[in-house]
Amino acid sequence: MIIRVLGCSGAIAAGCRTTSFLLDDSVLIDAGTGVGDLTLSELARIDHILISHSHLDHVLSIGLLADSVMRRRIARRRGPVTVHALPETLKALRDHIFNGVIWPDFTRLPSVDAPTLQFKPIAVGETLTLAGRRIEVLSAAHTVPAVGFAVDGGDDLGWWVYTGDTGPNPALWQRLATMKVAHLVIETAFGDEERQLAQISRHLCPTSLREELLQLPGSVDVHITHIKPGELDAVMAQIARFGGAHRIHALAAGQEIRVGQAARPDAVRQS
Repeated sequence: MIIRVLGCSGAIAAGCRTTSFLLDDSVLIDAGTGVGDLTLSELARIDHILISHSHLDHVLSIGLLADSVMRRRIARRRGPVTVHALPETLKALRDHIFNGVIWPDFTRLPSVDAPTLQFKPIAVGETLTLAGRRIEVLSAAHTVPAVGFAVDGGDDLGWWVYTGDTGPNPALWQRLATMKVAHLVIETAFGDEERQLAQISRHLCPTSLREELLQLPGSVDVHITHIKPGELDAVMAQIARFGGAHRIHALAAGQEIRVGQAARPDAVRQS
């Protein structure tokens, strides 16, 4: 199982792309600006998009992808791309993006009978099977309804876990304690000097990250995501001070994670 990191920044700047991961070649996990680095052929192979929550940095490429692939998918009779998200997230997409004002409604285009997108609700605790992969919907605690996702690597290789945007969340760690976690992707949006802002916005900072990781048993490859542009070195230096059993790395766009193998921070994205 290969996960390509298309974007893992908390905002945009040159070289910084917001959250999106490509599972194998047909499942997107979140749809931030990193999706724009895929070729048209790669975009047209995506059949499923899993969305953690409704914030713009995680959803803004859904409509743009639909516009790009509509003609190719019609020509190849591939059917609609399925967007999987909480009911509240799907409602937010319908009300505020696919409303004909911000963007055309691709759940009804090019026709109601053959749309480019279809929306499918999910729930915490549900297990999906997409493109041959078993994916569990995890709890998240954010300012809007949110989830994370765990992808089963199969053959007892362990799970790749993405927490989504979340503050402290005991329910998450209770579930992960029962799983063989191979890789954990977890956000740290602010440095400790902005801990109060992290608490208000229900994100993590290095100190709260440390408290959360103490609840994760074993020794796991932990990948830090969602750091703001220009803050990576400072945030990672604060994280490095607390040590612990886990192997902690900063995630990088273009990186590949292969479940069952060590992460490759220097991996070159294939385009």
